[in-house]
Amino acid sequence: MTSGRVTVYFAALLARTEDGWEASDTELDDVETLTDLADLAREAAVDDDTVVAFIEQEDAWFGVVRVDGEDDPRVFLSNAAAAARSSYGAMLTDELLGREEDDAADDLDSLDLDGTEDGEPEPDNDVEDDDPLEAVNGTDGPPHGPLGDAGLLADLGIGEKELLALDGDALGTIADALGCTEVLEAVR
Repeated sequence: MTSGRVTVYFAALLARTEDGWEASDTELDDVETLTDLADLAREAAVDDDTVVAFIEQEDAWFGVVRVDGEDDPRVFLSNAAAAARSSYGAMLTDELLGREEDDAADDLDSLDLDGTEDGEPEPDNDVEDDDPLEAVNGTDGPPHGPLGDAGLLADLGIGEKELLALDGDALGTIADALGCTEVLEAVR
């Protein structure tokens, strides 16, 4: 539950085969890292061929993870800031930004939160801090927009410009370009 409503995710794996694409919806309950997701994708692969994992949270963001055999996974997020506020999106955002899972805890441990140090500037209470990542990391956090490899589907029919322009039913548009709309809809 999130703010009195259920957060809805859709996740599917599309595995390329000699005969086209095979789709399966997937549970992400045991996925805690990008490595876990890549392992799950490799299990769905046929002869180490390409597997594309889709993750979508309502209309807030979508992510595409491409796994080709034992190569490192390639990741694209439509809106990194929105994704970072969800568990699965945060996992992908942290990976793309090079953050370790324990970085936030380490950063909190290194902060002096008692405010008793001499010479410290007075806090500016007029500034609102809406982004918890900014408070912890001292950065602006993930970008409010795309993040990752926008060219990861170029050889499959979705170029970088097309991927960056997607909104609404992005996964449906991607499935159309890949020629696997029917198999994706069967698991949706």
